[in-house]
Amino acid sequence: MAGIVIIGAGQAGASVAAKLRALGHTGPVTLIGEETAPPYQRPPLSKGYLLGEMELERLYLRAPSFWADQNVTLRLGIPVTAIDPAAQSVTLGDEVIPYDRLVLTTGSSPRRLPAAIGGDLPGVHTVRTLADVDAMAPEFRSGARLLVVGGGYIGLEAAAVAAKLGLSVTLVEMAPRILQRVASAETADYFRKLHQDHGVTILEGVGLDRLSGDGRVRSAKLSDGRELPVDFVIVGAGITPNTGLAEAAGLALENGIRTDAKGRTSDPHIWAAGDCASFPYQGGRIRLESVGNAIDQAELVAENILGAGKDYSAKPWFWSDQYDVKLQIAGLNTGYDRVITRPDGAGLSIWYYAGARLLAVDAMNDPRAYMVGKRLIEAGRSPDPALVSDPATDLKALMR
Repeated sequence: MAGIVIIGAGQAGASVAAKLRALGHTGPVTLIGEETAPPYQRPPLSKGYLLGEMELERLYLRAPSFWADQNVTLRLGIPVTAIDPAAQSVTLGDEVIPYDRLVLTTGSSPRRLPAAIGGDLPGVHTVRTLADVDAMAPEFRSGARLLVVGGGYIGLEAAAVAAKLGLSVTLVEMAPRILQRVASAETADYFRKLHQDHGVTILEGVGLDRLSGDGRVRSAKLSDGRELPVDFVIVGAGITPNTGLAEAAGLALENGIRTDAKGRTSDPHIWAAGDCASFPYQGGRIRLESVGNAIDQAELVAENILGAGKDYSAKPWFWSDQYDVKLQIAGLNTGYDRVITRPDGAGLSIWYYAGARLLAVDAMNDPRAYMVGKRLIEAGRSPDPALVSDPATDLKALMR
């Protein structure tokens, strides 16, 4: 009997499968993953796991026995090579698996440096999978020279871990400043100083010309002409949604796999959720790369497969851990034209406005500002920026 097949055994795929069972669905559920490990968390990979503070078993989203107990068939370590929408089947190795409903939770892949500039040299790493982190872990020796390419959150988190472990770290960002695409200059200033205080060299407005080495990476030539000796390189240049299977199957794409508000793709029997899926949002269309979105969207898709008929109402939130700083972000700052900075003891929050409308909050070691900002944004309320900037204002009073 054909059942529900889920391609992609990350956070979103695991959430779909678990939610289907929690809602009482008793039909066949098959969860397919390219990796050999059962579904696991990604955020701690490059932090707690790499630092040796978290064991492998603690990465798992569920105890490995959970999937058998829930009668979810796990198919790991074999990639799906094709989807046949007409026959409603997927090809897995030499096997063809039929489906009634198919869910694509194929996630995303890190951007890699071109081979033409040395991107395929041994010692050049990306941070995405358990195998990626296991491969780079032996490189983290005190005194080793690390080059981080990319000044977004992935690159900054990698730099922080390396600096904590006593490595010599240089980070290069081709844009005029770090966090150019995702945060204000004020948030970037905060994190630049944090990293510099921990001994990281940050070079902004400087690109990578090429990597060189004989047998493995040994040096980096930058766009300003300087050459740096390096022992290894981590590339944190963003991610791209995994849409190859969907495209080959003829599904509509738009910055990812295009879905409607309920999570259904252009094929009525195929759904999508997580990093790979774009969906309607506030009159436009977005794709969110976050754990929170992967879980929420996946669980909604599970409900809708079973007939709930609900629209997805995204509540964007993100986080990043660097050294002893926890950054929590509520909302999306796209289109901001004004920034309010609010110090609070050892913490700091940055409030993004478009005109009089509050869009987002970046909170550094300031959980109260994050909590209040998140509630205000979700309620569609925008406090007077003058009140927010006044340190005498009790933030909780803004919610009344």
